[in-house]
Amino acid sequence: MEFLAKFSSATWDIFLQMSPYLLLGFLFAGILNVVRRKRRVQKYLGKRGLWSSVKAALLGVPLPLCSCGVIPTGISFHKNGASKGATNSFLISTPQTGLDSILMTFSMMNIYWAIFRPIIAFITGVLGGVATDQLVKEDQQQSTAIEAEDESTSDKPLFLRIFNYAFIDFLGDISRQLLLGILIAVLITLFVPTSLFTEHLTYPFLNMLIVLLASIPLYVCATGSVPIGAALLVAGVSPGAVLVFLMAGPATNAATITVLWKSIGKKATLVYLGSIVFGALLFGILIDYVFDAQLFTTQITAGSHVHGAGTEWIAIISSFILIGLIGFVELKKLIPNTYKQTQMNTIYNVEGMTCNHCKSSVEKNLMKIEGITAVTADPNQNLVVVEGDNIPSETISSVIDELGFEYKGEQK
Repeated sequence: MEFLAKFSSATWDIFLQMSPYLLLGFLFAGILNVVRRKRRVQKYLGKRGLWSSVKAALLGVPLPLCSCGVIPTGISFHKNGASKGATNSFLISTPQTGLDSILMTFSMMNIYWAIFRPIIAFITGVLGGVATDQLVKEDQQQSTAIEAEDESTSDKPLFLRIFNYAFIDFLGDISRQLLLGILIAVLITLFVPTSLFTEHLTYPFLNMLIVLLASIPLYVCATGSVPIGAALLVAGVSPGAVLVFLMAGPATNAATITVLWKSIGKKATLVYLGSIVFGALLFGILIDYVFDAQLFTTQITAGSHVHGAGTEWIAIISSFILIGLIGFVELKKLIPNTYKQTQMNTIYNVEGMTCNHCKSSVEKNLMKIEGITAVTADPNQNLVVVEGDNIPSETISSVIDELGFEYKGEQK
């Protein structure tokens, strides 16, 4: 009972700290999703060189896309003519941060972390893009069959489109990663003694290498990484090692590396991975050995209570709202849709779809195939339902594979 009480208290404290900023970040993400114009963006990323990488990184830093959601968007940019350098710049910078995670970093860590994270994401993205241009040859001929999803043309009112994306689709994409991040943060707070790092693992660079090896295959979104990073700081991990986790955790995982290896090529994927590793270690060393490390260890709020009567009620209400929204999107996932195969539709098994960006990318690109009248992609069940007459399975398979997903054939 004592453990449950401590666990519940620590979890509630984290929700109090992050909920107001996280809800605000989700709102900004919804607004950004509605107003951006992807078709217009694509034509500016086609040339090799520094400027294309800069533009791609500037586009990617504020976008609230995790490493799974950024893949179909980045690959779509590349298939429409974006250079491999610009594509890598976008793929490197985007998952490291976003408007929602920046606000959450400010709330749970401090202003220096909130400023440095997007700056570092931008720099590593540009460096990775330039390195790709120098080391990787462009494809002789790029496909134009795949297009990134265009801006919404829904007839729904603007507010409903913003709300649906921010608090249903986007939250649904990261809810489990967010909960996992909170769980890990609570367990670190309760069970990892500060003395483990302050007395035994006293070499910051050793901390960085250990964290890097653990982070590369790990699947965690930029937002979900924040409570873990804050808990690691409280536990005595060096700020440089925490930065390594905040960079490598969201930007790399086994699934991302596998898909990119197939989609943009071996050399470009190795440059992508090398840029993140080099950038993480470089900036980790700078923070621990060059900058004042105390700037990154003050006012860390993981597991501490919200003070002040003027803000506590906002935190409490925001926490209940966030918990209710998470419960709603998780309940939706547990209630599977029912699909029946008829003469007018075919159900395909497609693996690798992990979020609503994947769903949107599959639906919009398959709809470009002549003869298809409707497409429904279901990431929760790994299914794609296609309506139309005499659509060759080879055509469906080709589009799915070019998007970076795995075509598994028709459902029997």
